[in-house]
Amino acid sequence: MRAVCWHGKHDVRVDEVADPQIVSMGDVIVKVALTCICGSDLHLYNGYVPTMKKGDIMGHEFVGEIIEVGSGVKRFHVGDRVIVPFPISCGVCWYCKHELWSLCDNSNPNSWMLEHLYGDTGGGIFGYSHMYGGFSGGQAEYVRVPFADVGLEKIPDGIPYEQVVLLTDIFPTGYQAADNCNINPGDTVAVWGCGPVGLMAMMSARHLGAERVIGIDRFPDRLQMAHSQCRAEVLNYEEVDVAEALQNMTGGRGPDSCIDAVGLEAVGTGIEGIYDSVKQTLRLENDRASALRQLTKACRKGGTLSIVGVYSGFIDKFPMGAIFAKGLTLHAGQAHVHKYLPHLVKLVAEQQLNPSSIITHRLPLEQAPGAYKTFLNKQDSCIKIVLNPQESARTARPGIEEAGAV
Repeated sequence: MRAVCWHGKHDVRVDEVADPQIVSMGDVIVKVALTCICGSDLHLYNGYVPTMKKGDIMGHEFVGEIIEVGSGVKRFHVGDRVIVPFPISCGVCWYCKHELWSLCDNSNPNSWMLEHLYGDTGGGIFGYSHMYGGFSGGQAEYVRVPFADVGLEKIPDGIPYEQVVLLTDIFPTGYQAADNCNINPGDTVAVWGCGPVGLMAMMSARHLGAERVIGIDRFPDRLQMAHSQCRAEVLNYEEVDVAEALQNMTGGRGPDSCIDAVGLEAVGTGIEGIYDSVKQTLRLENDRASALRQLTKACRKGGTLSIVGVYSGFIDKFPMGAIFAKGLTLHAGQAHVHKYLPHLVKLVAEQQLNPSSIITHRLPLEQAPGAYKTFLNKQDSCIKIVLNPQESARTARPGIEEAGAV
């Protein structure tokens, strides 16, 4: 089969690889209908996540049709159309039973790597390095999905794949980010990052009752989409002092909740931005914390910080004193997709929310290398890219591979 494979920093290729096989009786094989490039994939692409190996298959956002089932699978059958959550969960450990699905104790065969680095383990993730299990990802024609009876969610009849492909990761991630804010009527929620997860967080915050949503970014196209799709007020952090602007917009108090949808590759300004970039380049810190510092400074006393942008290790100049002095509550972590999927599928089916409205690029799988470059460099007004493994590149517009857009 064809699959998008990692070969090193800024080097992904579409290779011919072996078809996946049933390994355990709880497995299914999914024929991938649509898959996405995620902002988290860029952390792999940029070389910031360790334990990647040449030839690893990328991708953790995918939907498709079951074409083979293991002997122990009870809930699903050949022909079922399914959503595949990006975290892999066993369903029987303490964490799964308490709906902390992404922290599963049993799904990561390489848990010792995370235990050594972080003090404990997280669950497996499709296509996201060997410290998260070394599972083959979904940017491919076919994928082996373990613990199928636990993880998969059926797609209701009549709903096209494009309407639900973002429910594999970024919609549940954005929804959890907003849910963690415990939003009350009249609340103001500020979101750092108007990329796909940030947009989903803004859309979700509105749905959960926020009176005001404020999006913070530096790219005009993303700020415009936040305004048009999420009814957000917007701030360009290269043009204003964000903390001061937010104070002025909230009567001097600050937002009730602040969401970090940026993570370890935040782009800072001034001396602080230069400081983080140099230290990360020299590997003196793992992550750039510009956004995290801003939202900690901006949040009102007694407010909530909700962190869904990916962080990989250690950061410098973390404002723990501000968190303590202001009495802030901090929520962080990978999304517990399984917890939210049934509700989000219902919202999409009833047309209450439309996550597919942020998709800007639709490409065949062969054009993934160019698409990664387009997404990384924010070219061609790119917000979200969907790849179709079943579509031939011969049907695409001439020159599209170089442009990475349709």
